[in-house]
Amino acid sequence: MEFWKPILGILLILLISAGIIFAGSQGSATVSRVPLFLLCASVGFILHWLVFIPSYLLQAEHYFDPTGSFSFILAVTLAAYLHPFLDLRGLIICVLIAIWAARLGTFLFMRVERAGRDTRFTEIKTRFWHLLFTWTLGGCWVFITMAAGLAAITSMTQRPLGMFVILGVLLWMIGFGIEVIADRQKSQFRLQAENVDNFITTGLWSYSRHPNYFGEILLWLGITVIALPTLVGWQYVTLISPLFVAFLLVRVSGVNLLEAQGQERWGANPNYQHYISNTPTLIPLIGKP
Repeated sequence: MEFWKPILGILLILLISAGIIFAGSQGSATVSRVPLFLLCASVGFILHWLVFIPSYLLQAEHYFDPTGSFSFILAVTLAAYLHPFLDLRGLIICVLIAIWAARLGTFLFMRVERAGRDTRFTEIKTRFWHLLFTWTLGGCWVFITMAAGLAAITSMTQRPLGMFVILGVLLWMIGFGIEVIADRQKSQFRLQAENVDNFITTGLWSYSRHPNYFGEILLWLGITVIALPTLVGWQYVTLISPLFVAFLLVRVSGVNLLEAQGQERWGANPNYQHYISNTPTLIPLIGKP
């Protein structure tokens, strides 16, 4: 009976996504009377389900992250191509999302290639419904993460750029920079043989135990700020985007998971306990435990 849990999870994901798609489609441009928002929102789900098939048959997890990144890029490209009156705000959001997705997808793929496996899939890659749930969640992640930005890109409502774009781009640049630098610092740390079994406490990691996640939350907040002036009516539901990103990274697949792994590996190490006691979990300089 255990297989019912992932099936119910898939149905819940699709139900929630359908509600957000309905809300985000208000004011959207249309293609043959179909909301462009709906078409682009479907991209992530379709691609993840397609790639799930060979991934399950071959028991291969290497293409999960690249599929997600390509889904972001394809969705915004489709939106830009099919929108009859794409404005500069929409184009800016398309470019920012594509840059982030291309960088992160390449980084994660190379990391899995170097490691030879993705530990997230060790237990579930042989279990059909659990793996299908994970790939469906990947499609949901793509859609809800960029829902606010996608609503602005596909919207027929156009506003002057103004301060929202300046503030949003600034937040995105800061967040993107933090994420890239943090990932690079940790990668270089891991390349040194003496650090294979150690934890990083230098660079940005001396200000936050998870600076890369803080950067990602900040950049998606920036996307949402850029999108905000064009949202109308039910489209405000898409403001869930940065909250969803924060919840996913802090409570689901990010901070909680890594903190538990850290305690398992270094919990008896007094240096590690000193590090976690004196370094904020997420937001640099504040939020110390």
